[in-house]
Amino acid sequence: MEAISDWIATWGDNLWTWAVLPVVVALGLYFTIRSGVVQFRLIPEMFRTLTDKTPRTESGEPQSVSAFQAFTISAASRVGVGNIAGVGTAIAIGGPGAVFWMWLMAFIGGASSFIESSLAQLYKTRDADGFRGGPAYYMQRGLGARWMGILFAIVLIVCFPIAFSSLQANTIQATIAGSFGDDAMSWLPWLIGVALAVLMALVVFGGVRRIASVTQTLVPLMALTYLLLGLVIVVIHIDRLPAVFAAIFTQAFGPNEVVGATLGYLILTGVKRGMFSNEAGLGSAPNAGASAAVTHPVKQGLVQTLGVYFDTFLVCSITAFIVLVSVPDLANAQRGISLTQGAVVGALGDWANILLSVIIFLLAFSSILGNYYYGESNIEFITPKHGVLLGYRIVAIVAVFLGALVSADVVWNFADGAMGFMALINLIAIALLSGIAFRLLKDYTQQRREGRDPVFTRDRLPDVKGIEVWEDELTVTGPIDLSTKRRQAEKHRDHLHGQHG
Repeated sequence: MEAISDWIATWGDNLWTWAVLPVVVALGLYFTIRSGVVQFRLIPEMFRTLTDKTPRTESGEPQSVSAFQAFTISAASRVGVGNIAGVGTAIAIGGPGAVFWMWLMAFIGGASSFIESSLAQLYKTRDADGFRGGPAYYMQRGLGARWMGILFAIVLIVCFPIAFSSLQANTIQATIAGSFGDDAMSWLPWLIGVALAVLMALVVFGGVRRIASVTQTLVPLMALTYLLLGLVIVVIHIDRLPAVFAAIFTQAFGPNEVVGATLGYLILTGVKRGMFSNEAGLGSAPNAGASAAVTHPVKQGLVQTLGVYFDTFLVCSITAFIVLVSVPDLANAQRGISLTQGAVVGALGDWANILLSVIIFLLAFSSILGNYYYGESNIEFITPKHGVLLGYRIVAIVAVFLGALVSADVVWNFADGAMGFMALINLIAIALLSGIAFRLLKDYTQQRREGRDPVFTRDRLPDVKGIEVWEDELTVTGPIDLSTKRRQAEKHRDHLHGQHG
């Protein structure tokens, strides 16, 4: 098993070093320049669109999940193991300098996230619960390459609901077992695995709206609790904070003598762990972004970019500060959740271990739900057969159960390789379709300059093929909004007639 794990790790490192990393950086910089630094320039718009009114049907029901709910579904997948165990692993391997590269790639990746989620909205389709879409859909509809969409869908299903969800389950098990210390019972992993499988089944058989209702409650609550816990630890060690910032920036550009990381490996570690956490350009978040009912594709592109910042600059950063102010000596530091767990207990005492276990359980469980939804959306892309969907649900539940039992190293290494391959497929697709995303951005900003709440209909891009929804303003904004606009138009017309009469 160790030989297999080493082979997977070597293969994954080579893929990231020679293929994924250059493409991620080059495209991220290209999207940043071509979009006029959209990920910074439109930050106020990100917050405005996050609480946008959800278009409704004639019966008054929401057309699909709201922009905020789609944000929480993607945040559910983002905020979990990557923020707590992943950041701990990055620091243990690459030292404080790895945090700088996580920050930098989050900013650059924000442009990639904007492009992929805007495209996912443009090429989304309707289903029984509202909308669905993602990279597989824009590969088929935008590029006319269904084979590419199927390949991406298969890799995503293996990567997220199987590998990543197994990893989340493994972290939950390790955290709970760590709370018991050396007295942890041998049957505890089995009990945790069964409990997670049952809880997951209760939610996923309820559809995307139940997933959205669970994640919109869990994610903000647990993320806020974790941030407050981290702030308390930082305040306790506030005198060490200047040294921490100095270490993050000074050790980002040279070899780290404590952990033995070379510059190249340090950058690679920061980028990989950062991308695992915030998923910018990976092709996962667009599956959630496409499910939202909004009036312009760019709106959800901006919301999903905000998700990258929320994940990295808030949640990942607080983990980094917890570790670095509490464990100033990283020599021989444990990797993963154990490093973060030890830092919290060392700063606050054993009671904090119980609170951290609860936070990790709920964040990781919400990640499992987000991962599951990504897989479901792509199963429906491959085939509409209900039996296949049922089989997928069973496999996803079993993967969570087994994740509580297997070695974490094997799962981490496999997830790294699968994530790199998946990112490469998606990045090629959004590079080819980016011109359309830039046209969407131009349309959005032009409408905002005119003082309008932007509304997109497909006749605004008449030469673009493969757009299924966005038929007209009635279907985009919803009957309620349009009737109000009709009354306003009639009132304006009567006013004009009065002036000319």
